Amino acid sequence: MLPLAYVNTGSRPVGTRPATGLEGEMAQLRLIVLACVWAIVGSAGMALADVTLSRSNNALAVVGPQISQLLGRERVVLGSLGSERLNRLQERPRGVFSRRPRQSELVFTRKYIDSLPPVKGDKEWRCLAEALYFEARGESVKGQFAVAEVILNRVDSAAFPDTVCGVVKQGTGRGLWRCQFTYNCDGRSERIRDRAAWERVGKVADIILRGGVARNLTNGATYYHTTAVRPRWAQSFELTAVIGVHLFYREPVRSASND
Repeated sequence: MLPLAYVNTGSRPVGTRPATGLEGEMAQLRLIVLACVWAIVGSAGMALADVTLSRSNNALAVVGPQISQLLGRERVVLGSLGSERLNRLQERPRGVFSRRPRQSELVFTRKYIDSLPPVKGDKEWRCLAEALYFEARGESVKGQFAVAEVILNRVDSAAFPDTVCGVVKQGTGRGLWRCQFTYNCDGRSERIRDRAAWERVGKVADIILRGGVARNLTNGATYYHTTAVRPRWAQSFELTAVIGVHLFYREPVRSASND
């Protein structure tokens, strides 16, 4: 979902606010000056069309004194203001032109995810949501997207099963601690007790499965582990990202000389 943009509901430009008080007076004065300048220049231009050129139809002679008079009035008004009021006129309205968050920045916040309605999906969605719940429910939203990214990177790799459920359940049934995702073979119950966390990871799974966010957090990682462990394989793999309590890796590319 894209962030809401500013909405223009009138003739006023998007992202601006109506001038009030002193600001309004100054704005009106500038508009009057500008209108008068254009009127004077227009009349002076018409005078220039006269074949006989004299001081009375010289554009500079006509425009110069009147512009000086108008600008002089503005200087008088500005001179009567205190420094504090002048500084306030020069300040940019807070938040009006501030940078709006990019889509990815917005998606990676818990506030945004929690604002979405609960979702349900197919078997692939449930497999991914379960993996995120048991592997990363205590991680930040960005970290949950990163773990989901690894799973989908494996689906895309010829070295792993080509479905989400196949990747998540790879090695299950071989014995304790012999599967790819430890929650499937750690001997513990896989009951979902935290409903809020379940709803959150379900939304994350739905977004990434639909391609609602770019998969560029882990730089193509197909492995990860938490900072609580130091697996032996990590010593020979390429570290691609560190997000929250997870470290992400890519298997080193083997060349012909290494075979």
